[in-house]
Amino acid sequence: MEKKLIHICEVCGKTEIMTPEEAFNDGWDYPPRMGGFGIVGPRTCGDCPINLTVWWALVSEKKRVSELSQQQMETIKRIQGEPESIMTKED
Repeated sequence: MEKKLIHICEVCGKTEIMTPEEAFNDGWDYPPRMGGFGIVGPRTCGDCPINLTVWWALVSEKKRVSELSQQQMETIKRIQGEPESIMTKED
């Protein structure tokens, strides 16, 4: 059985606890089905666009880390701590 993880959309803030397979089937861009744990990439629900993610800011808009918002920096910190940073308390 797959463990449930906390999935947090970095665009709208929606939070859901589900398995990676459930998240993928619901359209989430989240590891391990989309990208990898600890690697900066989009962390979005199935309703939000990729162009509002920290990944987009770094790759497409060519922003430097020093130009990112506090919220974007917190997202990077959470991503770097994955999967531990998104485990439920039961784990």
